[in-house]
Amino acid sequence: MATVYETVIGLEVHVELATETKMFCGCPTAFGAPPNTQVCPVCLGLPGSLPVPNARAIAYALKAALALECEIDPECRWDRKNYHYPDLPKGYQITQYARPLARSGHLRFSITETNGDTVDREVRIRRLHMEEDTGKSTHEGLPGTSTGVDLNRAGVPLIEIVSEPDIRTPEEARVYLQALRTLLLYTGVSDVKMEEGSLRCDANVSVRPVGEDTLGVLVEIKNMNSFRSVQRALEFEVNRQVDLLQSGGRIVRETRHWDDRREITFSSRSKEEAHDYRYFPEPDLGPCDLTPAFVEQTRQSLPELPTAKCQRYISLGLSGYDASVLAMDPPLASFFDAMLRAGGAPRESAALLTVELLGRLNATGIAIHDPACRVTPSALAELQKLVADGTINGKIAKEVLDEMVQTGATARTVVENRGLRQVSDEGAILEAVRSVLTANPVEVADYRDGKEKLFGFLVGQVMKATRGKANPALVNAVLRRELQGRSE
Repeated sequence: MATVYETVIGLEVHVELATETKMFCGCPTAFGAPPNTQVCPVCLGLPGSLPVPNARAIAYALKAALALECEIDPECRWDRKNYHYPDLPKGYQITQYARPLARSGHLRFSITETNGDTVDREVRIRRLHMEEDTGKSTHEGLPGTSTGVDLNRAGVPLIEIVSEPDIRTPEEARVYLQALRTLLLYTGVSDVKMEEGSLRCDANVSVRPVGEDTLGVLVEIKNMNSFRSVQRALEFEVNRQVDLLQSGGRIVRETRHWDDRREITFSSRSKEEAHDYRYFPEPDLGPCDLTPAFVEQTRQSLPELPTAKCQRYISLGLSGYDASVLAMDPPLASFFDAMLRAGGAPRESAALLTVELLGRLNATGIAIHDPACRVTPSALAELQKLVADGTINGKIAKEVLDEMVQTGATARTVVENRGLRQVSDEGAILEAVRSVLTANPVEVADYRDGKEKLFGFLVGQVMKATRGKANPALVNAVLRRELQGRSE
């Protein structure tokens, strides 16, 4: 019998913090500046320069740790991680090793399985620590095999979030990473843009026979630059390891890089151990002093986080799916909450926002938080209320929304200017119904002979005669009454 293998994955996620200056100096952190224009003696490690911790970066790191419900070390300390690489000008990186800022947290999220069921998952967070970023090697615009080094990124404040090996599938790894990104967006500590490098992910993956507790040989995967790349790289690597074991081969502990073009991982170097970095306490920095009052103040400053927001939406009557769609997108959730404050009904507002408005915005490439989005939350809530109170029907609402997206006009303005108020006068609808019945004697006769599907056709004709403005419920009632009355 062939051995069945289980996948074991842990993720190491690096997040650049959204500070204006670097971790230990006053150099700016703006993305996209000309190479080597945002550097100074401190981030270049020149003799005589001394680091000074960025207080805001520490506060942001603490906020992220609390959002992940970690245990905080109020006297966390700095260490030196020693290695030599062209983009590391000091020859070491200031980080935290022995006493990181935080340990023992967790992240909860939901994943949809292949059978359509939604399963709640929890991945434990082993540690969250602060450190400084390295520079960046580049080959673009350089002759031959030349490599350039841009040190603008050197010293940018980072947090590294290390999960326990609790993840069991590549898809779960992707969903975990997306959920982590959403949580960090809610806290405001980072813009977490993978395309700009402010969110980067390395994965540790191994396989083992199902039922065994001992971990397999660990392989680290780097150079995954999108959520899709994370899943695809892990899928390839898992298959590679299983195929190798089933053919009698041996897994080697190593670091591999993902080649997105060829869709393969390739070996780059042997995997380093902690002793390879010769960690020792950073002599130029004392311990952090995070007082209980400061930690509690930071905890109280946390916004409503995605899991709590999702549960609140469910309590308002939304489905779990709709609640998750809204809660996992901070700008969308903010828009929806503003609609509720403007008096919109929860379920109807959610449908109008996620189906109708987003459908139109996506077709034009406009994001909900983009200034080019001309529809405000209060305007969309007003449109929902006009449908609810019978001023317009659902069909007319879509027409009104089209104009709102194009012009930015309010729903009531569009309705009044174009005379789109719903016709709820029974006399006017009765007149339209009788006119349609007179004009369609064959369809009326066939309906009475049992072809009930023709009722929809007759309803459509009445709606057409009233330019779509008739109250659909009243049209149905009057039409049935007239058909029954005329048949007697």
